[in-house]
Amino acid sequence: MDRSPATPTAATVLTPEALAMLATIARQGSFARAARELGLVPSSLTYRVRQIEDALDVLLFDRSARQARPTAAGLELLREGERLLADLDAVARRVRRVATGWEPELTIAVDSLVSRVTVMELCEQFFALREPGADAAAGGPPTRLRLIDSTLNGTLEAMANGQADLALGAVYDSAGIAGVRSLPLGPVDFVFAVAPHHPLATAPEPLDDTALREHRLVAVADSARQFGRGRQTVGVLPGQDVFTVATMADKLDAQMRAIGVGRLPMSLARPYLASGRLVARRLRRPTRPEVACYLWREAPGNPPQRALRWWLQQLERPATRQALLDRSAAL
Repeated sequence: MDRSPATPTAATVLTPEALAMLATIARQGSFARAARELGLVPSSLTYRVRQIEDALDVLLFDRSARQARPTAAGLELLREGERLLADLDAVARRVRRVATGWEPELTIAVDSLVSRVTVMELCEQFFALREPGADAAAGGPPTRLRLIDSTLNGTLEAMANGQADLALGAVYDSAGIAGVRSLPLGPVDFVFAVAPHHPLATAPEPLDDTALREHRLVAVADSARQFGRGRQTVGVLPGQDVFTVATMADKLDAQMRAIGVGRLPMSLARPYLASGRLVARRLRRPTRPEVACYLWREAPGNPPQRALRWWLQQLERPATRQALLDRSAAL
């Protein structure tokens, strides 16, 4: 049956005040006592409760005895009402803190070169932040963090299209992207590595392009979708078979299984080279280190807000930059 605009509905009767009123009745165990606490006449309180019951089409209190006992439906509404009131209080606190200069959300694009362990450690430190003099109930920053995976040109694309506010590990030039600044994160050394049971593990060194072309290359997919420079696949020789994987961890796994070969960041490959699960091979065309950068959005006259400012302050520390690129380094 269609309700007229004046007919109470669940959306109009379940206000924070109504939920608090129901909680008072349950706590007092009596409409009369609850009315006195709320400064209402009992008939007015009863009328308000009946409005809620009619809108929900349920009985919230058993009135058969002298006490007002919540029914099963009433108990469920009281439980959910308590949660909703707590959520509203939390939203109010978040809004007040956002008004002090914290962003509602900060999105960070993390390139596959970057140590996820270090990123999570930084996230942990961020969420543990407390304002000077704030009590523990205030919680950490109101800014919600969002991490997105990116690779190669996809890291730049995330900044260019506004998908990310901060990017870690970009290895291509960001010049020309309006409103984006960048600084070096550090050099990334690569090693050409193969599984010990792969044919190239025992081939004469240095390995030339002719030898490499006969074996499948493992490449990490460029996460760019529409970036003007196009997708990149690094190190593929003309006519070479390619196995494309989603992440650097997948590339490592594929190379240890001898599915293919390729360059790996030294910091990622080092423990597997030490244990013998990978073998480093010297190339006639030497591998060169890349310089990874971090990028952030900063329009002229609009300095970073507090969450981004905190991340940029951490990135000013050499130890942080090293830990992001070297999985064995301490943060």
